[in-house]
Amino acid sequence: MRVVGYVRVSTEEQADSRAGLDAQRAAIAAEAQRRGWTLVDVIEDAGYSAKDLRRPGIRVALEAMASGHADVLIVAKLDRLSRSLVDFAGLMATAQRQGWACLALDTPADPTTPMGEAMVSIMATFAQLERRLIGQRTRDGLAAKRAAGVRLGRRSELPVTVVSRIVRERAEGRSLRAIAEHLNADSVATGQGGKRWYASSVRAALSAAERNGASTPVQTV
Repeated sequence: MRVVGYVRVSTEEQADSRAGLDAQRAAIAAEAQRRGWTLVDVIEDAGYSAKDLRRPGIRVALEAMASGHADVLIVAKLDRLSRSLVDFAGLMATAQRQGWACLALDTPADPTTPMGEAMVSIMATFAQLERRLIGQRTRDGLAAKRAAGVRLGRRSELPVTVVSRIVRERAEGRSLRAIAEHLNADSVATGQGGKRWYASSVRAALSAAERNGASTPVQTV
């Protein structure tokens, strides 16, 4: 059996440390050796979420499987592959149609059998449920903070002189884009310390100025 391994971590911190990636690689290599399989490649996505399959690494892996480069796509854990039941079901259907198998080491199911395929699909359902529960808890927590009057988001640290300049230029009839270009030309930092202004960031500064009592109306162009 020729196998392609796929590894993934979901945050830039994990991607930088490589601890998660290396652990997954080791587990895949050990399983391939135990079964007498030939591990032809290990493809990674460092710093990508599993909410969908829009990841460069998994695309390369799936192209390798479709081209007959290997017989089995192996992952250390099912949620390294996908947390979306729709994506996972579609991937399983693709594997069946193209004649290759997908194996996750955290499930004892053999996806090449009808019973094993059913078991893997059930596990994928719970992986998606976990993702949705996390999202729901996050939304509930944010709603509770808003209800308590907590201001969410990063706080802008724009100097009063910069805010006054933006309000003044807008009152003179300049477009949001023109104001952004002027700020960039003068190397004015954004409220978050960034080096480049855009029409959207100028609009945000104007909106904040309005909330703080400025009288200049915010327009969209």
